Amino acid sequence: MSHTTATHRSGEQDVDLTSSGLEHRIAEVSPLLNGNTNGVNGVHPNGLTNGLTNGTNGHTPKSGELDASKLTIELADPNARQVPDEATACSGTETICTDHMITCTWKVSSGWEAPALKPYGPLSLMPTASVLHYATECFEGLKCFRGFDGKLRLFRPNLNANRMLMSTLRISLPGFNPEELEKLIAKLVEVDGPKWLPKSRPGSFLYLRPAMIGTQPQLGVQAPKEALLFITASFMPRMDAPAGGMKLHTSPEDQVRAWVGGFGYAKVGANYGPSLLATNEARARGFGQILWLYGPNGECTEAGASNFFILWRAKETGKLQLVTAPLDDRLILDGVTRRSCVELARERLAGELEVVERKYTIDEVLEADKEGRIVEAFAAGTAFFICPVSLIHHRGVEVKIPMGKTGESGMYTAKIKGWLKDIMYGNEQHPWGPVVTDQ
Repeated sequence: MSHTTATHRSGEQDVDLTSSGLEHRIAEVSPLLNGNTNGVNGVHPNGLTNGLTNGTNGHTPKSGELDASKLTIELADPNARQVPDEATACSGTETICTDHMITCTWKVSSGWEAPALKPYGPLSLMPTASVLHYATECFEGLKCFRGFDGKLRLFRPNLNANRMLMSTLRISLPGFNPEELEKLIAKLVEVDGPKWLPKSRPGSFLYLRPAMIGTQPQLGVQAPKEALLFITASFMPRMDAPAGGMKLHTSPEDQVRAWVGGFGYAKVGANYGPSLLATNEARARGFGQILWLYGPNGECTEAGASNFFILWRAKETGKLQLVTAPLDDRLILDGVTRRSCVELARERLAGELEVVERKYTIDEVLEADKEGRIVEAFAAGTAFFICPVSLIHHRGVEVKIPMGKTGESGMYTAKIKGWLKDIMYGNEQHPWGPVVTDQ
């Protein structure tokens, strides 16, 4: 029997379908980016986050493209709702959002419609909407800050916008120019920031949630032909300083959160829901999060939904190393806070420690603990910010991690956290903290 090799596009073989599919999606959206994806056509998802940053400037949206300049505005009654204090807002079972949200619909036949800023309220979906059955959704998380200088700021929103584009491409949702999403995010902050982050509350923040869902009301496993982009702003509890530090329980042997060849690098809901069972069990045992291990060797990857860093002295040299899992195998998320920690540490701690992005195992952590080489550890993410880790429990063994002289945080964890807070709240003027105009 003779065999023929199936080909589909330009003579491509029918292997590496996901990578090929992402290549094709990048080619489709490249006109929005002036055709410049900065050498990412090999489809390294985390590289795309880098590359898109330089390719969007100066593009004028065309008909059917996401266009922030077409935003329509319907303002809510400013006196209809009072702004609660932070403790009250974060004490209930419902997320408290600000007065407004932004929505924008997309159809394959006509592209993006004009975005709308309108009073916060329910969304309307048919029971057969794609997102409700096939997990066609993705989202981002970032914060806006009321600085100690009285100004409103975002923190590296371009990285969130670029990453959201990568997530939409991975989940077969429509592409867009990330700069237009940035503008929409800034507009929501401009409108709701003055009331919900008043100048009388310096050092406070709101959590911003851009999300996109497939809305086509048709059952069947297919890329949705209709979608909805929406952006909300809300209160979020502060989670960066739990009493005694964050305690981690390693993941069970029968479960992984993400895997090579999957979608751990994309911010899609399918990464989160399946992890809740193990997380709830860990919390019932007195632990804050799961330290997710991967593969037969137990590679350390993420702490809950946050990136994980450990500071130790290298076995061979005794030199101080800040170690975190790498991005090159698409296993973990290219966290904005993670990237910022890596870049700040390399820039400002170059003479004190080495930043190492590599695979490392739980056995290496156990060995370093036995040899007294662990200095400190922390989780890094938008929600938890920089959260010191005090303990790792693995198969009946507890690794107790130093928390500094005060028992609140290690010295380097505190340094990196302090630098980031200074940028976010305006104590340091930095290009990572763009100012949003108060209305």
